[in-house]
Amino acid sequence: MFRKLADGAALAAIYLSAFFSVILLAVILAYVLAKGIPAVRWSFLTTVTSVLRGTVGIAGNLVNTVYMVVLTLGIAVPVGIGSAVWLNEYAGRGKAVEAIEFAMETLAAIPSVVFGLFGMVFFGTTLEFGYSLLTGALTLTLMVLPLITRNTQEALRAVPETYRTGAAGMGAGKWYMIRTILLPAAAPGIVTGIILAVGRIAGESAALLLTAGSGYLLPESGRGILRKVMESGGTLAVQMYLSMSKAEYDTVFGIAVVLLCLVFVLNFLTHVLLKRTGGRGRHK
Repeated sequence: MFRKLADGAALAAIYLSAFFSVILLAVILAYVLAKGIPAVRWSFLTTVTSVLRGTVGIAGNLVNTVYMVVLTLGIAVPVGIGSAVWLNEYAGRGKAVEAIEFAMETLAAIPSVVFGLFGMVFFGTTLEFGYSLLTGALTLTLMVLPLITRNTQEALRAVPETYRTGAAGMGAGKWYMIRTILLPAAAPGIVTGIILAVGRIAGESAALLLTAGSGYLLPESGRGILRKVMESGGTLAVQMYLSMSKAEYDTVFGIAVVLLCLVFVLNFLTHVLLKRTGGRGRHK
């Protein structure tokens, strides 16, 4: 009797927690959308803020966010996945591996402003990259590497051991097995880690204020697109912080709506990618 009551209470607590989470999310979304949608116009998305022209826009910040995501993932994804493969499939278990994993866990817990200070001093001053998108991307790479590496490790560990023994029994080489069997099977977990990293990149502001700056101009056509990497560039999160400090609440909520839409799109793409990669992994 007591066990049934305890189970019922636990089940009720679970449903209550889930209901509270859904209601809280709905309230936040409704409030932000109600405040921000009136500010989101076509000119808001396609122009930059200019006192002379009398425009208020975030086009430059949108472009900077795309730059930051692409640059950071272009560095962090190969390094993170490669590190996870080496740690999980080649390094074995030992004190060195344990030390590396402990270092990654510690790195993941460091406040972002500390990363920003390091990036400003090392990448910005020592390497003379200055306030630029590249400095910000290199700094964010250090921040998301533990996330991508640990998610890839867990995904590889979740692959059944029979996949490895079966491939070895058929005479497949280790790298061939990893490339054609393990990585496709672990793809859902890897994709999840990458999407989480994208969310952190898009929402980061403290580290980028110290490394990438707050420039909001659009890149010039032609070579200006490449030169933009070495120029100052504020992302949507940075512009949101700066607008909040100036009490520009319409702009703040408008940016918040755009960020929410980006998160929704990323979650949708994650769902689609997980279904497709999961289906291929099971088929193989």
